[in-house]
Amino acid sequence: MTASAEVMTANAEVDSATFAQMQRQYEVEQFYYREAALLDAHEYEQWVELFTDDARYFMPIRRTRTRRELHKEFTKPGEMAWFDDSKAVLQGRVAKLASGTSWAEDPPSRTRHIVTNVRITSVEDSEMMVHSAFLLYRTRLKSEEDQWIGSREDTLRRVDGLLMIAGRTIYLEQTLLLSRNLSNFF
Repeated sequence: MTASAEVMTANAEVDSATFAQMQRQYEVEQFYYREAALLDAHEYEQWVELFTDDARYFMPIRRTRTRRELHKEFTKPGEMAWFDDSKAVLQGRVAKLASGTSWAEDPPSRTRHIVTNVRITSVEDSEMMVHSAFLLYRTRLKSEEDQWIGSREDTLRRVDGLLMIAGRTIYLEQTLLLSRNLSNFF
């Protein structure tokens, strides 16, 4: 094989690897955009089906700490948390919203989920770790407005060819939540 043929072969391999990464990135971003659209359209039954049966949905409490204590900034699993839900608990929350007995969501909030800075940090077998940033804007009634900004660490798992959420940890930037309720999904 000539030197120029070796270079062309190497470039083709790099290009196919780059193309595979681009495809995966596109697929993950489209998955998140679809998830956000389901939440904003109040399609909660469809949204919860994006989770695997063994999924964990965890949002620790953030505390202000000194620089030397930053490792204690977020509560750990098993400690106090805003949410520490299984898929069954998420389904229960969705069922309550659908029942009309959830006073915090009657009339329903209007939300906009914005997801950005999507980074796939590792890929192993059928799972990948994905980090993203989000802004959740909510308005309800005539004058209630809330915003939550943070990041998410997700474990996405391919099940029967489809991406599903096998784990989600939500990190809010706020240490004090001023909203009247926390009835929305992140």
